[in-house]
Amino acid sequence: MPATSEPISARVSTRSAGDALAVTLSGDWRMTERRPVWAEVIGAQTAERVRLQIEDLGAWDTSLIIFLFEVRQWGAARKTDVDPAGLPPKVRTLLDQLEASDQQSVPRDRAEGLSAVVGGLTLEVWAGTRAIFSFVGDCALGLSRLARRPGKFRWADCIDEMQHCGAMALPIVSMISFLVGLTMAYQAAVELRQFGADIYVADLVGISVVREMGPMMAAIILAGRTGAAFAATLGNMKTNEEIDALEVLGIPAVDFLVLPRLLALAVMMPLLALYADFVGMAGGMVVSAGILQIPPTAYWIETQTIVDLGDINVGLIKATVFGLLVGISGCLRGLQSERSAAGVGKATTSAVVTAILLIILADALFAVIYNILGV
Repeated sequence: MPATSEPISARVSTRSAGDALAVTLSGDWRMTERRPVWAEVIGAQTAERVRLQIEDLGAWDTSLIIFLFEVRQWGAARKTDVDPAGLPPKVRTLLDQLEASDQQSVPRDRAEGLSAVVGGLTLEVWAGTRAIFSFVGDCALGLSRLARRPGKFRWADCIDEMQHCGAMALPIVSMISFLVGLTMAYQAAVELRQFGADIYVADLVGISVVREMGPMMAAIILAGRTGAAFAATLGNMKTNEEIDALEVLGIPAVDFLVLPRLLALAVMMPLLALYADFVGMAGGMVVSAGILQIPPTAYWIETQTIVDLGDINVGLIKATVFGLLVGISGCLRGLQSERSAAGVGKATTSAVVTAILLIILADALFAVIYNILGV
């Protein structure tokens, strides 16, 4: 060991004994004083086995145990046997306890493999898909009961939900639809005016808004507004055990809480989509009149030549399906909510994400079906 100005009371000596290296510890070992370091003691020496022993040991504390632990770690790293038979039983016990504690505190690699991650996600998606189809089946049974006994349906609640998801959503639908139509017309005008085809801005905006953007934007707005409200309301009712009380009384939660909301959205979504179509086309008309100098009358006549009743029906069918998907997502996540404030928040977020995902998937499916049918 290198010489130091401060004396070390703890001493370590080594000597070769056949294929083993005998390590003798002596002196006083205290945490408040300097102690030997095993890496400096062993240096470049090699041994197949290390035998630890005590000789003329004075006062000692944790400093001795730490040094012995360093020896064991060195032996484990080099696959060298460390024999503690020459140590007092109490020292061996403390050394074993320190080693066991260190093994428990070392973090294990808990990272999952790619196959485990993919498998877990697959099972999660499958469970979510089964839950959605099961909920749709419950709603279908509820509709059959409604058809047999319409007098037991809560029409007042349905009309109240129509007001909330329909009339009260007009301002935000108006603003978003107008801006979407305005933006589409402006982008189309930049390109079409290079070819002298300014009037065809009306065609592009009319077809895009009626068949695609009107129903899509109205559905996404209601997913964030109405779907989240459904999930929060039902989640709070579940937290307050109101849904459990209905079940105890023999009243199905689907009939009492879900069906009025689904029917309200199924009725109001086509009307909102139709309103969004006209507002979007009005936005395109503003751009055409302001930038392209196209009179509103000419714009409207051109729109009538390209948009027919079939295009409007395509958008209305989409809007009805989108409304049902928004209602199903919001009500399902609300009924699945955990009984806590955090659970209600998670259910609300999940309702919006699920609704938008289902809307996008349904729109892609509609595109394939309409292409096959030539609509």
